Amino acid sequence: MLIKEAENALIPIFSEIDDKVKQNLKKTLVAFRNHRLGVHHFASVTGYGHDDLGRETLDQIFAEIMQAEAAIVRVQFVSGTHAIACALFGVLRPGDEMLAVAGAPYDTLEEVIGLRGSGQGSLTDFNINYRQLDLTDQGIIDWEGLKTAIKPETRLVLIQRSCGYSWRSSLSISEIKDIIKIVKEQNSNTVCFVDNCYGELVENIEPTAVGADLMAGSLIKNLGGTIVTTGGYIAGKKPLVEAAACRLTSPGIGTEGGATLNQSRLLFQGLFLAPQMVGEAIKGSHLIAYIFDKLGYEVNPLPFVPRRDIIQGIKLGSPDKLKAFCRAIQAYSPVGSYLDPVPAEMPGYESKLVMAGGTFIDGSTSEFSADGPLREPYIVFCQGGTHWTHISLALETAIEAISDSVGA
Repeated sequence: MLIKEAENALIPIFSEIDDKVKQNLKKTLVAFRNHRLGVHHFASVTGYGHDDLGRETLDQIFAEIMQAEAAIVRVQFVSGTHAIACALFGVLRPGDEMLAVAGAPYDTLEEVIGLRGSGQGSLTDFNINYRQLDLTDQGIIDWEGLKTAIKPETRLVLIQRSCGYSWRSSLSISEIKDIIKIVKEQNSNTVCFVDNCYGELVENIEPTAVGADLMAGSLIKNLGGTIVTTGGYIAGKKPLVEAAACRLTSPGIGTEGGATLNQSRLLFQGLFLAPQMVGEAIKGSHLIAYIFDKLGYEVNPLPFVPRRDIIQGIKLGSPDKLKAFCRAIQAYSPVGSYLDPVPAEMPGYESKLVMAGGTFIDGSTSEFSADGPLREPYIVFCQGGTHWTHISLALETAIEAISDSVGA
């Protein structure tokens, strides 16, 4: 009954989401047309990847959609974290400072920066300094502190668009624009870099359209349309994209290398499907928020609030509820429904994680998945969804599971 109530209540919101999907799809189709996409772009090359016409055209199409000078889209990026790391190491040099302006970064970046681990070639190992501007007590950007935060040595500002595993609100494009303006007023040479993971196509423009110098993300999230098997992208100012590409390949090769390994068709098709898949994920996010808010749980974002990424957080309050929720989602996954998610160590994460992700692409969060670190206050983060009706079915079991769990 509650799910049906939610579906009826969200009809106006769903209509607004469909309008955004239409706008983003139109933008994608225009880019395909402008670059004369044809079946010949699906052919692949081997070896070094020289003269890969499909890859070169895909880079240009991504850049147009992102309103960026250049882009590099490669299956050789193993994750969004890898793409971000290439961008950071491409831009930063010994003695430089990186400033994170949205509080602590996502867990997987901690070892890239050098906050955990040692001797692995982190930014810290290369004498690149790190500082962060903590969020206020209200969990928002410290706007007053930001006005004086940029130092002469602050070469790059890290703007993490998504909330990650924190309880803060994800950043809107408008807020990212304001951050960039404040940073550039203090030092126009400071590079504004956006971790764009989970945020692509949620709004109708991207950070590079409002002044971001560089941004990066994963292809097994939003822009892969649930069918791209691996990879990531970097987009922004042309010299900065080339610098990042030189860290993926090598100086002297940069964007000129990297065969697409017969993945070209999937990369183009995934981009075509991406607006619709993101729209479905956002609908699912609203559905989850409405239901669990009604059940008395804290949710972030709240029901009916415009989305800024495809992540929905629920503060479950106990490890038993977190595990029960993930088991229920796994049981309604199309792949591996028989598996029982248990807390485990994951490379790059500080805490044990409980993960439910029976997805066709291993590790994909553009398909419906749920996970959370096994630490207080035991928040589960739901992402993605190929269609909101699948999410609706999974939630029926999840509601029952947490009510029956120990400590409910």
